[in-house]
Amino acid sequence: MSTVKTKFINDPEQITAELLEGYVLCYPDKVKLAGENIVVRANPKAEDKVAIVTLGGSGHEPALSGFVGEGMLDCSVVGDIFAAPGAQRLFQALQLMKREAGILLVVLNHSGDVMSANMACQLAERAGINVKQLVTHDDISAGIGAPAADRRGLAGCVPLFKVLGAAAEEGKSLDELLEIGKRFTDKVATLAVATGVCTHPQNNALISDLPKGIMEIGMGQHGEGGGGQKPLVSADETATEMVDLLCQQLKPAAGSKLMLIINGTGATTQMEHNIIFRKAYRELEARGLQVVSSRIQEILTVQEQAGFQMLIAVLDDDHILYLNDKKADAPYWTTIGK
Repeated sequence: MSTVKTKFINDPEQITAELLEGYVLCYPDKVKLAGENIVVRANPKAEDKVAIVTLGGSGHEPALSGFVGEGMLDCSVVGDIFAAPGAQRLFQALQLMKREAGILLVVLNHSGDVMSANMACQLAERAGINVKQLVTHDDISAGIGAPAADRRGLAGCVPLFKVLGAAAEEGKSLDELLEIGKRFTDKVATLAVATGVCTHPQNNALISDLPKGIMEIGMGQHGEGGGGQKPLVSADETATEMVDLLCQQLKPAAGSKLMLIINGTGATTQMEHNIIFRKAYRELEARGLQVVSSRIQEILTVQEQAGFQMLIAVLDDDHILYLNDKKADAPYWTTIGK
């Protein structure tokens, strides 16, 4: 652990509180705090519409609270750096969001998040709160065809927020949203590649070990090991390998309509992301696949970890409608319907 300061912070124990305070001060027309580490919409949707709630640790900004807003999340419950919020805090948020239409709780498949969600939902059931869970499991680093329970949640949660938020604004019921969301999560796959590791902002400790000039395809959201390390290769070679692995998982039929997202993880340049996207797009095109929804953006980061996540989803017609044609007004995802 290094004692040399590398980040602009104050008290390490106050990082989460201070970053959320700064965030809501910057976007007061969109978000506000409704309790300790609970971010909600500044202008709530009508209570006859289902609330979309999620939870997760801080340190991955703009995820997850950057996607609270009209047409996306209603509430984000934030834990400390790289740590799930406790069940009691999540239960407090579910109480705040209680409504007859119900709550859909989106949970990334990480052990702490799942444990907190299960405990909070048990408390909610006793309190008469109608809440159902949808667990995301888009990371394919556990192996092609690995069971969903073994696959971690990565950046695939963010476009899911967009799909669910738009459908909820349209007035879809809780069961309908659960069906729409499950169809989406079943056909989305993400793979991460790292070329440099991040540090824990509270103590400067390196999260993992990755020598210069080495890459690791399959590294997890917190620097967990993936598919093995090898010398860094070109953008085209990397993109081609990742597209191939993602297509092995998804098995898209010729003519399928896809979403393609390159998500920066913190320390790789926009230049590199654009070059990677270019090759991934051309590789999909060569397979007879059509990209109809796309983004190049840092949506879920790991501090200063170098690398990116490539996300591909096979889209149904309603998913395309919700992704591309509905209004969203969250600080880090704004689209205006066509």
